[in-house]
Amino acid sequence: MNLFNSALGKNITLVRPAYFLISGFSGIPNVIYYYVFLLFLYVVSLLANTVVMGIICLDPNLRTPKYVVVFNLAFVDLFGSSALVPKVLDIFLFDHPYIPYNDCLTFMFFCFTCLSMQALNLVALAYDRLIAIIFPLHYQVKITHRFMFSLIVSFWLFIIISVLIAAGLLTRLSFCKSVVIDSYFCDHGQIYRLACNDSTPSYVISVLLPVLILWLPLIFILFTYLYIGYALTKVSTVHERVKALKTCTAHLSLVAIYFLPIIITFVYFGNIHPNARIINLSLTSVFPPTLNPIIYVLQTEEIKKSVKRLFKIRVGSKIAIKKIIM
Repeated sequence: MNLFNSALGKNITLVRPAYFLISGFSGIPNVIYYYVFLLFLYVVSLLANTVVMGIICLDPNLRTPKYVVVFNLAFVDLFGSSALVPKVLDIFLFDHPYIPYNDCLTFMFFCFTCLSMQALNLVALAYDRLIAIIFPLHYQVKITHRFMFSLIVSFWLFIIISVLIAAGLLTRLSFCKSVVIDSYFCDHGQIYRLACNDSTPSYVISVLLPVLILWLPLIFILFTYLYIGYALTKVSTVHERVKALKTCTAHLSLVAIYFLPIIITFVYFGNIHPNARIINLSLTSVFPPTLNPIIYVLQTEEIKKSVKRLFKIRVGSKIAIKKIIM
């Protein structure tokens, strides 16, 4: 407990600024086109994720435990993009870089919650594929609606509590020097480094949370697919192996899109230019929500068939209405 005393002591006079200044890019000409590009990605994400959620709701065949996770993934992508992109555009495109203290912490909370929840959704989908391929006869027993709902709710609670703790620790810091956040949003790491009192608890949480919500999920997913690959080597025919792997391609694509930019940023963290870090992290926040629904529609047979069924029903209903009118 002594570690936290300096930040959580009762007799500390805290200095909280009225606002923070989000610096964003520096020295990049025509940077406005990048923000327009982010707006384009946001619109595509908004439409694509809404379509995926609508398809899952409208088609009874997709109301399976797996698509509980897919629906939650689309919801998180939609919610996360809506929490991040409009505010980023307001800050930089409309030149409102000053953000009030409480608004900044709220902004950080929603961004980190959604970004973290994406990783845990990928864990749930990896576990679903593991059971479906390794234990196909037990799939209906092990992967139920109740299990998936419980898993998703537990993930939400874990993420919300973790990010609330991180935000709560920031409220115990004094900011008596700079209020300039060298990022494109209210980044936790950039904020606690501005503190002029002991920020050790915030440093500890900044090290602990990436391990819990990024690296452990990635390790679980990698070991899951290594085990799946090992199990498939024992399958007798090549056709059966390819068929099993096809059910994993969409999920593996999502994993690569989400984790590769984050890994690159962490590997080159000390040597990467601030502008490059901002571009990498901003695209990490926006690209997955944009591409996830497109990948699932293009690479998942169930959704393809569902789209065709819904389209046929819609066309059939229009034809029937025309006949009645005539």
